[in-house]
Amino acid sequence: MPEPTAPTAEPTGWAPDVLDGFEQLTLPLDPDDEGEVVATLVRRRRDAEGGTAGDTLHGGARPAGVRDRGIDVLYVHGWSDYFFQTGLADFWEAQGARFFALDLRKYGRSLRPGQTPGFVTSLATYDEDIEAALAAMGHGVLTADPVMRERGLVLMGHSTGGLTLSLWTARNQGRVAGLVLNSPWLEFQARDIGRKVLAPAIALQARLDPRVPLPQVDLGFYTRSVSRTLDGEWDYDLAWRPVRGFVVHGGWLNAVLHGQAAVELGLGIAVPVLVLLSTSSTLLPRWTPEMMHSDTALDVVGIARRSTDLGSLVLLARIEGALHDVVLSAAPARAAAYEQIATWVHGYVPEPESAAEPGSDEARTETTGVGAWAPVRWARSAAGAVGASVRGWAARARSPQA
Repeated sequence: MPEPTAPTAEPTGWAPDVLDGFEQLTLPLDPDDEGEVVATLVRRRRDAEGGTAGDTLHGGARPAGVRDRGIDVLYVHGWSDYFFQTGLADFWEAQGARFFALDLRKYGRSLRPGQTPGFVTSLATYDEDIEAALAAMGHGVLTADPVMRERGLVLMGHSTGGLTLSLWTARNQGRVAGLVLNSPWLEFQARDIGRKVLAPAIALQARLDPRVPLPQVDLGFYTRSVSRTLDGEWDYDLAWRPVRGFVVHGGWLNAVLHGQAAVELGLGIAVPVLVLLSTSSTLLPRWTPEMMHSDTALDVVGIARRSTDLGSLVLLARIEGALHDVVLSAAPARAAAYEQIATWVHGYVPEPESAAEPGSDEARTETTGVGAWAPVRWARSAAGAVGASVRGWAARARSPQA
């Protein structure tokens, strides 16, 4: 990674978000053949008087009574989606992290009139979106602030966002402390054989006319299991997350298949990775009650097997009763997912020395020797920080409002 050469100032232009209590920052990107292109960064809104004394970090103050753990989280959504999971922000902030979410170009807050929703021809196109978000967070390549350089960066991606962040992390490992993947689309639903059969035809279509629409295969069952307007419990904008998803185009699907082929070859990620998946998939052409507590988008068995190709330290957590987006599952599965994330974070994501409480055992012993090894820290603290955090969050996640 290049040496930092200039400070990165607190970004300006934050405006109230569509979600109560949040704010958004528009990130201008290079235009393409459809015109203006932007991404949008979202964070919790903090009142000026709500900050902690001396807390000048990008993003404002932490929740009252929560110690800063020295990590920042960037969440990236999946296909035909955008950030609306406020409970996920609550969870990460309760762990002492600063939480940000990114609406990629041509999704959600970043979708502009006349654009083809979600369309790119390479997942590497999102490098520009991610870099713009990281710069606004204080994690840009040229960030010179020593405080920001000491903070750990955790990336979290859902579905196609999980595939995109896996590929990005493999190319930028020195900048990432950990990677959390929520039902990542690492493999095609027909697994590697089906992908290899389909890929040549999709590649040809992508070369001839990348924007030709493909047959619609989303029957709306996933929306039925999630949206409060149907059988689910969540409110969100159906224009930004349509019932049957965005129209799929050959150029975009070709980009996904290329990304999945790269995962099959092995990404060599050395940082800790957590993969969250449901225990079962229900991929049928008709509605069944099982779709309320299983993944109706991906083949979780194929994803679980492919996850071993991500890197050398991959923890796979299978969540009973989870939906495709595990944090939108029913309360018991949601709580189980948050338990897994909290335990993993405290066990495998290094905490900067500056984040430890002055005079604490952590501050004295965890930066050298065996105490610096993350699994040892996890074993020593499991009955304390992890247990308290998990118990509190499990209780809140089981409530209907969680």
